Amino acid sequence: MTEIQATLAHWYEVHKRELPWRSNPTPYYVWLSEILLQQTRVNQGFDYFVRFIERWPTLADLAQASEEEVLKMWQGLGYYSRARNLHKCARQVVELYGGEFPADFEKLKKLQGIGNYTAAAIASIAFGLPYAVVDGNVYRVLSRLYDIDTPINTDQGTKLFADLALSLLDRESPGRHNQAMMEFGALQCVPKNPDCLQCPIQSHCLAFANGTVDERPQKEKKLKVKTRYFHYLVIRNPDNSVYLHKRSAKDIWQNLYDFPCVESERPLTLDEITASDYFKSLNLNEKYLISHISPQYVHKLTHQTIFAIFVEIKISFFLAKIQKYDILLALENELGTYPVPKLIDNYLHNTN
Repeated sequence: MTEIQATLAHWYEVHKRELPWRSNPTPYYVWLSEILLQQTRVNQGFDYFVRFIERWPTLADLAQASEEEVLKMWQGLGYYSRARNLHKCARQVVELYGGEFPADFEKLKKLQGIGNYTAAAIASIAFGLPYAVVDGNVYRVLSRLYDIDTPINTDQGTKLFADLALSLLDRESPGRHNQAMMEFGALQCVPKNPDCLQCPIQSHCLAFANGTVDERPQKEKKLKVKTRYFHYLVIRNPDNSVYLHKRSAKDIWQNLYDFPCVESERPLTLDEITASDYFKSLNLNEKYLISHISPQYVHKLTHQTIFAIFVEIKISFFLAKIQKYDILLALENELGTYPVPKLIDNYLHNTN
């Protein structure tokens, strides 16, 4: 064991957080925790993990759930394609391997939603196999330790840091080493204002020696952010039922529910909304009342910013069905049972 490996191992034993997937690192627990923690910080991910395990104690239980149940449990984390992949992966493992993850890195990578990082985490932590993980924390630790200015979000950077992580791996205890690297980045070698004077591997850190800690890691500039304007139509029947829209297209929030929507490249006036082809297609027959227009909501995604308003509409007659395949009727007091994006959840909470 090298000096760096030994120092990190000792630091980890002293400082590691007590987490359920660490105290019981079954393949199911490790896989679930890693998928969740790609989306959120540990403190929030902890709560989601506990809820998932309470609802579906085994991977076979998760596989038997409906996609809608899984999306509802995932609600608030974003990147809902990962929730769908989580569900598909559970079903794959049941179908292909009898409900037990294979102790094989290449087979793990072939499962839905599992890439090099997650496969390495399961292989090393659950099965003790010598594969190095590289997440955001590990990128930061390695880029500072070796003072590397190669952008981490390039093909060259991905390969370089994967090779470095593997060269530093403690092959006798790969699971502990990988967790130590990730925890060290999360607690000690933090993105801003790290306490370098108290860092146990400071003497090995080239970025500290060269005064470049704040410049590591490097990233190429982000893609241009797309702006979208959503004008939601909250249409209420006299019996307090509301029309919901299921987002079936291959776009953001696929298979989640929101409201019928007029989308545009700029904000629309109320007259422009009601004159739109989409609004006309709802066949409200002018027997409606605009009861309220919400303030603007701003919802930021990785490469998109959504500006949304909610136009609340009352209809004076009972419209049993709008002739659109992706719109359904739901009682207002049951809206909380549907999986919805955070934007819709915020609106619902503000109107209650």
